[in-house]
Amino acid sequence: MKTAVNHVSFDCHDTYEQAKFWCAVFEVSMDPEDQPGDPESIVRVEGGPTLLFIQVPEAKTIKNRVHLDLQPGLRRDEEVERVKGLGATQLDDQRRPDGRGWVVMADPEGNEFCIERSAAEREG
Repeated sequence: MKTAVNHVSFDCHDTYEQAKFWCAVFEVSMDPEDQPGDPESIVRVEGGPTLLFIQVPEAKTIKNRVHLDLQPGLRRDEEVERVKGLGATQLDDQRRPDGRGWVVMADPEGNEFCIERSAAEREG
């Protein structure tokens, strides 16, 4: 039997709000068992491992050692604007004139993630 990734875990202050943000990013519903103030919240990502948010007392102090690279269904630039509207912050822009590259974003608690080109953009 092979090993599989069950969760990708994130330390955070407000597990419920983090889960709410990421559910909006992935356009999935909140787990009905998750409630405000819970020490853990989970996001079930279709086709991937779940995201597990764990409450910790300390704040994030340095760059993540692991982060998510998202390949959106929308065009990359549209997805960047969509997640900004959900509460993300743009940290860096690595888009290249030839269309390659990515955009570095941060979720509401500062965890970095990248938005790459969509599959359609890669094919075009």
